[in-house]
Order: sequence, then C-alpha cells, then structure tokens
Amino acid sequence: MGKSKELSKDTRDKIVQLHKAGKGYGEIAKQLGEKRSTVGAIIRKWKKLNMTVNLNRSGAPCKISPRGVSMMLRKVRNQPRTTRQDLVNDLKRAGTTVSMVTIGNTLRRHGLKSCMARKVPLLKPAHVKARLKFSNDHLDDPEESWEKVLWSDETKMDLFGHNSTKCVWRKKNDAYHPKNTIPTVKHGGGSIMLWGCFSAHGTGRLYCIKERMTAAMYCEILGNDLFPSVRSLKMSRGWIFQHDNDPKHTARKTKEWLRKKHIKVLEWPSQSADLNPIENLWRELKLRVSQRQPRNLTDLEKICVEEWAKIPPAVCANLVKNYRKRLTSVIANKGYSTKY
Repeated sequence: MGKSKELSKDTRDKIVQLHKAGKGYGEIAKQLGEKRSTVGAIIRKWKKLNMTVNLNRSGAPCKISPRGVSMMLRKVRNQPRTTRQDLVNDLKRAGTTVSMVTIGNTLRRHGLKSCMARKVPLLKPAHVKARLKFSNDHLDDPEESWEKVLWSDETKMDLFGHNSTKCVWRKKNDAYHPKNTIPTVKHGGGSIMLWGCFSAHGTGRLYCIKERMTAAMYCEILGNDLFPSVRSLKMSRGWIFQHDNDPKHTARKTKEWLRKKHIKVLEWPSQSADLNPIENLWRELKLRVSQRQPRNLTDLEKICVEEWAKIPPAVCANLVKNYRKRLTSVIANKGYSTKY
C-alpha cells in the first residue's frame, strides 16, 4: 500500500485547537472530514512532543562508513578512471560488502557522476607553459585589439560522417526504421579539406583544398584568398593574421611569403584549438551542412561555401567579444585544455 497524503500544518493545528476546546475525537473527525484514527494520532503526538509537524525520518543506515566514503572520494579524485568494480573490491578488502549500485549512488550524492572522457590535444609541459604565457600576456588586451585579428584554420568535412549528432524520437521497436537511422558508407564516403578565415565583422573566404597541401599551396591560398577577405571584411590598418603552428604554416617558404607581404602574425601557442574561436564556426558550419544532406563531394563543397557565407556577422562578433573568457579559462585550468 502506498503512503497516504500527509495533512497540512493548518489542519493539524485546527485539530489541536478543537481538542483544547473540549471536542472529542469523533466530533473533530466528523467536523474536519478526517479519520478518527488520524485525529487521535495527531493529538497523541501533540501531547507527547508538544508539536504536530513530522520529524525527519532516519531511514536505513548507510552501508558505507564515513571513512569508507572518504576513501572512495580520495581514490576517485586521484584516479578518475577508477571503475565502480574497483571501489567494490577496495571496500570488500576493508570489510564492507556493497553493490556497484550503492557505489554509484554514493558518488552521485557527492556530486560525482560517470561521464565519457573528453578527447583533447596532447599537451606536453612546454605546451602548457606556452599556453599560460600567451593567456597572461594578452589577458589585459582591450576588446578592440581582438577585432583587428583575422582568425584562420583548416578543417575536414566528411560527406557521410559524424559532422553532427542527431537524436530522434522513436518507439522501442522502431530503432531501425529508415526515418530513425543515419545512413553511412565505408570510409565516410569521402571528404574535403577546407581553409577559412573570419573576423569580428563576419566570415571571409572559404577555400576547398583538393590536393595534399604543401607550404607552396598554402602560400597560394593566402595569395588568392587572404587579402580579398581582408578587404571584404573592411579590416582596419594594423590588422593581425592568426594561424596555428602546423608545419605548412611555420615552413620557411610561408614565413618568407608573409614577411614580403608585410603581414603581422599573431604568435600562437601550439596545441591550442580551444583558443581559436574559428573552431566554433567550424562546428556551426558542420551542423548547417548536415541538415542539407549533400549527396556527393561536389554538392558538399557547394553547400559548405553557401552555408559559410550565411553565418551571421553577429555570431562572429560575439565570439571575438568574449575572447577574454577563453584566456581566463586557460589560466584557471593552469594551462591545460578547456571547453570551447
């Protein structure tokens, strides 16, 4: 039998008041429309405790002692990849036998839950040090200085790949209905590489890389698309070009080309995708492209160019406006990878 609904505090107080006025159990029950046994229980409780509210129930005793909980939390903090079975075994050796469900419930009560580990770039001590230096050096830069930066990067776009995650509403036995599935082919059905750039004023040009890119090809891309992007975005004097430390970007030929063109390059820490706001635009582009469902690589390239141009300038401006948050996040995480 389920638990009955508890009476409100006002009703309990009314029962006590009527009892003080000389009313009997049956008369009170009839007047308030409650059971005689309920009225009697409330009055007896009032006589014994001088109160009518329910006290907190103690419940079943915890199977894991406070010392055992501390041991679990300490091990999980030091070794986040510890499994529930590992904790069960540790407690068993200490003389406490519990199930994995109990372990999970205990950890959740302390704000811990099992999650998939995020994939991030491999950071060596030198990378962490460089990321911290970059963040501290530019932390106090005014917002206007970031508006002068032209951000750039390359990304891979799969024809039938995991460019986005799609959820569907379905019934239990309809998992393989055509409307509830995502078609895939071996090796992703092909892909294209894209180079793009943007500033606080909007997106620049998008170039499809159809061959293996070399330093010479990279210089050719910059020659054909960099300055037209700068002009279309109306970049002010003293604009700065940003690209990462890919070998093609740091090659002698590329550095020489940038020097001859008098292009100022933002010094960039390696393995720092989370510091480049264009990564957010790549995700936006992939979501938009997946919704249009390209049929072949030619269609994919066309849709990418169209959707890149449709990204609102306000989105770009907001990414640059909030750039200081990226720097503070890196500093707060002591130079390690952050969410972007």
